[in-house]
Amino acid sequence: MSIREQLEDLESSTLSEFASLSKNSLGRDREEKPCDIRTCYQRDRDRIIHCKAFRRLKHKTQVFLAPTGDHYRTRLTHTLEVAQIARTIAKALRLNEDLTEAIALGHDLGHTPFGHAGEYALNKECSAGFSHFEQSIRVVEILEKKGEGLNLTKEVRDGILNHRTSGKPSTMEGKIVRLSDKIAYINHDIDDAIRGRILCEKDLPTEYTDIIGHSKKERLNTMIYDIVKNSTDKSDIIMSPHISEAMCGIREYMFKNVYSNPIAKGEEKKAKTMIISLYKYYLENINEMPEEYIMLIREKNQLAERVVCDYIAGMTDHYSVRKFNELFVPIAWTLY
Repeated sequence: MSIREQLEDLESSTLSEFASLSKNSLGRDREEKPCDIRTCYQRDRDRIIHCKAFRRLKHKTQVFLAPTGDHYRTRLTHTLEVAQIARTIAKALRLNEDLTEAIALGHDLGHTPFGHAGEYALNKECSAGFSHFEQSIRVVEILEKKGEGLNLTKEVRDGILNHRTSGKPSTMEGKIVRLSDKIAYINHDIDDAIRGRILCEKDLPTEYTDIIGHSKKERLNTMIYDIVKNSTDKSDIIMSPHISEAMCGIREYMFKNVYSNPIAKGEEKKAKTMIISLYKYYLENINEMPEEYIMLIREKNQLAERVVCDYIAGMTDHYSVRKFNELFVPIAWTLY
């Protein structure tokens, strides 16, 4: 019996009846020989960690555009915080921690440079629309490995696609990530906003903080414990009504006071203009994109609009600024 088979047996004997067992996975689009050591969800996790799109997240905006401090979150640190929260919940509920972690690590692979500002810009310009959760699926199904994709299991892809608020994940592990994403960004965005002197802890509405806590540690503990308490031995991942309402209240407060704050978002208009300019330019100059993107249009019959979105969405903040400068900013010259 292989190590993988032993791990699968261990899952069957120790995990909850509501867990997604590796041996019962719906599989991949392209059949592969099983690994002797890792379960299918462990392989998916490893593939995501080792892919190029995952590494680029370290240079993509979370909330604050081009912050000067070293301690503000990026899209990568957000992803890692989501994964840690989700794993804690999954372990406590005896659900599949490997599946949970794979979904969490892949959920934001499709995010644009400059956070949601870039997403809004591409969605406005592309006639087919653009959303980061659908783009994350394109990354793992098409864009990675020069058009081959990562060939992830259906359960991981389902969790990635449905991590948004309106999503309906088909697994308990996907439901964990969906909630963990919100828990993570609400709390770390408060932390970053305090660091950026946009607000103070005492500015947060006490009608909510009296319920979920007056510090990041208290809020995280309250939310995570509440999910575990209310979801144990149940077929759903849920929070108690009063904790859920307090979390939504804090989230609404953040949208009004941070996510639209001119200090935090003062550069967004410039970022959107830059992304739109890049989109229009490459749509008119397809051959100036890297060969792997041109190939998607010529050999795989992908729509040009979609592939231009693929290229721009894959850019880091720094790379998009550099390409914009190359294309639209005059270069100083010297007469010798």
